[in-house]
Amino acid sequence: MRVPRHIGLIPDGNRRWASDKGLQKQQGYEYGLDPGLQALKLAQEYGIDEITYYGFTTDNCKRPKIQIEAFIRSCVDAVNLISNENVSLLVIGNTNSAMFPKELLQYTKRTNIGAGGTRVNFLVNYGWDWDISNLTGSANRKSIMDSLHSRDISRIDLILRWGGRKRLSGFLPVQSVYSDIYTIDDMWPDFKPEQFHNAMKWYDMQDVTLGG
Repeated sequence: MRVPRHIGLIPDGNRRWASDKGLQKQQGYEYGLDPGLQALKLAQEYGIDEITYYGFTTDNCKRPKIQIEAFIRSCVDAVNLISNENVSLLVIGNTNSAMFPKELLQYTKRTNIGAGGTRVNFLVNYGWDWDISNLTGSANRKSIMDSLHSRDISRIDLILRWGGRKRLSGFLPVQSVYSDIYTIDDMWPDFKPEQFHNAMKWYDMQDVTLGG
């Protein structure tokens, strides 16, 4: 089986899941913690080198305060869970904003944890426009990559999005330029290993040409 080197995860549907369960919308985020850890372990079983999680964006911060506090707390908890694994961890986002949790500043430079290993990137208070804000004038591919705030994140082979939406929502626009996108109708808290396995089988059948 041909396995992607780098996958991106868009864990959407937390609020819709909570509403369907009769919960307050902000309560859905905490149910996305265990799926994130499951996905990491599955990626490691497949031998995937790098995984990027879409935590929350600068645009998400337009939501009600109680929801903002909930998804910030869940992102901190998720990173703390991952920090118990053998990974090379990096948190990327606008640290100049009050929305960036101070608890995660220690991971804004790539940090090997335990024995190191899988490169894990977590986008927290991330904005696509913030990411490319240092771009000026005409540039070649190397200079574009070097100017990104997310320059330590490599090109993404496969993006998995839960929640049924079929859009990138600003997810790493440069690194995802040639990504295959696999969408899952189930909400993120309803994560199942079969969804991940099916995505890997689907990717194996794709004709990856990178434009060639």
